[in-house]
Amino acid sequence: MTTSPDQFTLGLLPEPPPIRLRDYDIILINTSAGKDSQAMLDYIVEQAKAEGVMDRLVAVHADLGRVEWAGTRELAEAQAKHYGIRFEVVKRNGGDLLEHIEKRGMWPSMKQRYCTSDYKRAPVRTLMTRLVQERCWQKGDPRIRTLNCMGLRAEESSARSKRAPFSHDDDDSNKTKRDVDECLPIHNWSEREVWKRIYDSGVPHHKAYDFGMKRLSCVFCVFAPPKALLIAGQHNPELLADYVAAEQRMGHTFRVDQSLVEIQNAINKGPGR
Repeated sequence: MTTSPDQFTLGLLPEPPPIRLRDYDIILINTSAGKDSQAMLDYIVEQAKAEGVMDRLVAVHADLGRVEWAGTRELAEAQAKHYGIRFEVVKRNGGDLLEHIEKRGMWPSMKQRYCTSDYKRAPVRTLMTRLVQERCWQKGDPRIRTLNCMGLRAEESSARSKRAPFSHDDDDSNKTKRDVDECLPIHNWSEREVWKRIYDSGVPHHKAYDFGMKRLSCVFCVFAPPKALLIAGQHNPELLADYVAAEQRMGHTFRVDQSLVEIQNAINKGPGR
């Protein structure tokens, strides 16, 4: 893949190996409709056009239900349609994430990121199986190569900075039907590069960023700083009330150092009060 102009200029991270999209039968683009996946989508489309493999692209959105910002699923679909890409939605059965949290009796944490494993990776893995079956029938070849692309960036966190930009996915691969590689195409990009790519594309971004949000994950993410939780609560008071009620019913605070009732109280008091 070609690199963006300022990528790797700091020399802090190794440059990922060049990847030829035409080596893969399926190129899966995970999209949350957030800025990073949006920039990644535009970037991969550019390369796919150059290699003549646009028909192999599939955008997938893991629908989290009411815990997402309003309009997220619709925007993800609109972004995919802008490029003429097949769009798929996956969703975990058995209630939304907040209901699942209450059943477990505890909030996700850095060590227990079941929100990602149960509501994103597992449903996407199910889609992979279906896509591989489709491609096997079309290609007449039992062995299908899949490139699973995610918009994770090193700049976002220490944990993400340690992720390999390219790796073989042993868990999602099997000996008979599919061979899966995981790719983080914009792993070394800065936030400035991401926004430049988005503005240059002319494709709309989610309004939550205009409110001041830095990331578009769950409305109330356990990894979000207090400022982001305040912004989220101001624009989603009914959902915040649901979260506060769940927090109180479980008797388990949102984070060790942060309860959502504190966020709610701060919003109700208003600035300077």
